[in-house]
Amino acid sequence: MWLGLANPIISVSLSEFKMAKFNFNFYRNQSLLYKAVLFVAATVLIIYFFPKGGKFKYDYQKGQVWQDENLYAPFDFAIKKDAGAIALEQEEIRNNITPYFDRDASVVTRVTQNFENRLSSVYVDSTSTYPLSVLSTYGSSLISQIYNPGLISQTMPYPEDKMVFIREGNQGSRIAFGRLMLLDNLNNYLNEQITSSVYAADAGQLLNALSGIFEANISYNKRFTETTLEEALAGISPTKGIVEADRRIIARGEVVEGEKYQILESLRMEYESQVWTKSNYNWIVFGYSLLVSLALMMLLLFLRKYRQEIFANNTKVTFIFFNIVLMVLLTTLVVKYDPKYVYVVPLCVLPLILKAFFDPRLGLFVHVLTVLLLGFIVPNSFEYMFLQIIAGIVTILTVSELYKRANLFISVGQITIIYMLGYLAFNIIHEGGITSLDELTFGYFILAGLATLLSYPLIYFYEKIFGLVSDVSLLELSDTNSKLLKELSNKAPGTFHHSLNVANLAEAAANEIGANAMLIRVGALYHDIGKMANPTYFTENQATAVNSHDDLAPEESARIIIDHVIKGIEIAKKNNLPDRVIDFIRTHHGTSLVYYFYRKAQEQKGDEMDDAPFRYPGPIPFSKETAILMMADSVEAASKSLKEPTYTKIEAFVESIISKQMEQGQFLNANITFKEIQTVKKVLKKKLSNIYHLRVEYPE
Repeated sequence: MWLGLANPIISVSLSEFKMAKFNFNFYRNQSLLYKAVLFVAATVLIIYFFPKGGKFKYDYQKGQVWQDENLYAPFDFAIKKDAGAIALEQEEIRNNITPYFDRDASVVTRVTQNFENRLSSVYVDSTSTYPLSVLSTYGSSLISQIYNPGLISQTMPYPEDKMVFIREGNQGSRIAFGRLMLLDNLNNYLNEQITSSVYAADAGQLLNALSGIFEANISYNKRFTETTLEEALAGISPTKGIVEADRRIIARGEVVEGEKYQILESLRMEYESQVWTKSNYNWIVFGYSLLVSLALMMLLLFLRKYRQEIFANNTKVTFIFFNIVLMVLLTTLVVKYDPKYVYVVPLCVLPLILKAFFDPRLGLFVHVLTVLLLGFIVPNSFEYMFLQIIAGIVTILTVSELYKRANLFISVGQITIIYMLGYLAFNIIHEGGITSLDELTFGYFILAGLATLLSYPLIYFYEKIFGLVSDVSLLELSDTNSKLLKELSNKAPGTFHHSLNVANLAEAAANEIGANAMLIRVGALYHDIGKMANPTYFTENQATAVNSHDDLAPEESARIIIDHVIKGIEIAKKNNLPDRVIDFIRTHHGTSLVYYFYRKAQEQKGDEMDDAPFRYPGPIPFSKETAILMMADSVEAASKSLKEPTYTKIEAFVESIISKQMEQGQFLNANITFKEIQTVKKVLKKKLSNIYHLRVEYPE
């Protein structure tokens, strides 16, 4: 009877166990799941930005030798004219197009009638040499002479021998543009004609009658002319012949130039237009997916193998992927607008920013992968990738300290020079000289170099969005006149002085083993800010012989000492210090024991007692920088208790303190080697000896 009741209980317990196990595995692997989603999202976005066209399987450059096998035409295709040839044809059509003008026949009648009326009113018989009818006939003939072929009111950019078409109703005629008379020149013409004729004696009356009555009878027909021009331009054939299937296009070893280059370009465009069809769409997207996935997978593998701290941080991984997608997006937009502006995209900002937040190797690795992806988007992909990779290498090698503004400006100049030299070299290879250099391209390189200066505002933006910290921010935080450090120096001057000494020791050690000296200096300056809450409970701040711990139990004293870590974290967060700096506050004591008060408690209560109330909560250091700070902090604090310090004493107590920390496993999570720890010891001994003005004790 009990057996039947037991089965449901066992079943429920197993299901709950399986659910708990599933939840545990899910939460344990949620970081990997996030990276998988990020990986897929980045791949989809990059493929979406890629050009919707097939990729020609042969890679060639103008002026280079054809390295592949003999190439035969796979199908019939037309030879497309290059842009230069089409531009010449268009220019020739524009120069030879016949402009169209309209003639207004009513103008002559109106002007003649106005002339006769004016002449009748100004004619004086007693002073005239000729009768009114004779002068009227001469004036009318002069008007006809002017309006045939015509009178225009506007200046036109045509030579005198340019043939133009004059439309009048349904009829028209062609005449030389120079035969048309300009309205502004009419008065001089009338004066010359009348004064040189037999009617010169009556010139005053004639000129008075003819003055101000003329108007243009020829007008430019812009709409009809432009329509004719557009039709002529549309009639230009984009091709200049046919290449039949199986015809040899180029043989191995031949130089790609002239007609062969144009035929190859025609085949490439035809091939790409035929490949990208509905039937092949899915296959091509699949191919792009494989290539992009491989590139991004290499990035993740690199992070997992060589940058485990970054790989474990989803925010940092997101930041790297975001920058890759951003560069692909910017380049795609520029190429779609006009490919000639592709070098204006400040691609060197990418390695610069990644170097500022992480390290040079990661910056260069990500830069190279991004350039490889952009090779699918840009024209002349080999030339583009070569120039961008070289420029990225120069960026990594030259900008050693980004927080020094002069370094960035020097790097901008070097990047620009590299672009220009590379472009010059490729142009010489392709064209065999420098006569075809495009000055505008050099301007684009200058703009790309100047755009690299955007790294400063971008670094600030990224710090706020992703919660990262760069050397630029660390330099600001290292200023001892900052609000928080000034408060520390006022409330706990001894702690402030101790922090300065630790910063100097730790920075010197970091420089010796290649750690981030700027980061460790800032971490050292802020590692004890929690002591501001109860400054007099710490020896370095006790100005008198009175010790605040004399009236407290050892457990209470230990709690106050340990609490400076917790309070330091709270103060740091309240003042918006970066997490990388707060890590130094968390770890500078690791899980060590407040040994003095622990021994005091043992003396009072005996050896058998729990050490948990006397132990710092941790965590233990997890980087070279935090490990160095722990060593420097302990050594500097302990050095104050040395009486009559000598080099031998300093050497012994440095060895003792650091060896004890190693025995306690404080450096197990820090990626620091025994050799590096030995180097740190050597630096600490030397610096402390210099502080106390000691020399090595030589035997007499």
